[in-house]
Amino acid sequence: MLDCLTWGTAHHFGNALAGQHRLRYRVFVQRAGWNVPHINEMEWDQYDTPAAHYLVWRDDDGEARGVVRFSPTNVPYMIADIWPEMVTDVPLPRDTLTWEATRLAVDPSASPALRRQIRREMVVGIMEFGLMYGVQRYIHLMPPTFVRSFLLGNGMNTWAVGPTRRIDGVPCTVWLTEVSAERLETVRKVTGVRQPVLRLADDDAMAPAVAA
Repeated sequence: MLDCLTWGTAHHFGNALAGQHRLRYRVFVQRAGWNVPHINEMEWDQYDTPAAHYLVWRDDDGEARGVVRFSPTNVPYMIADIWPEMVTDVPLPRDTLTWEATRLAVDPSASPALRRQIRREMVVGIMEFGLMYGVQRYIHLMPPTFVRSFLLGNGMNTWAVGPTRRIDGVPCTVWLTEVSAERLETVRKVTGVRQPVLRLADDDAMAPAVAA
């Protein structure tokens, strides 16, 4: 399951919000060596705002093992602010139908079998989230090798909208990814994940107990 949370709903999910910041620290600061803000072994940036939505995959012990962050493009977003020149084939989106996906990560310390499970559930969750919020497409900056293995390899329809250039020594490209009910069905067939994977703050399982 993937917990779907915001700043406004994070209190329903225990340590999920802090946990995804810790996972991002391990992946992006410790492992990848990014020069990004961090404190108390938690990574964050200026796009962690009330507009951001997080999907967090946690194991049975409550440890965050997978994360992706979404924000609509009608608020300031990373690609438009930092790498607008990398989008050459379409206008830079600034609307509620296109959301930026960032900080997509799976815990590298997890076993290969667990990493495959997390990836499969995450791509299904990404589609479910988009349909739930009326998203038609995601925009994201990622290495082509990652897109081929994580997205295209799990049934996503993703295409480049600009050139590839090196960022901190890593070849990266800006992509669009389709969101549709038909694409969700394709992703379900490819991954074998047939059941819903998102857990929301208003789900019965998350509702606080009420005294009689």
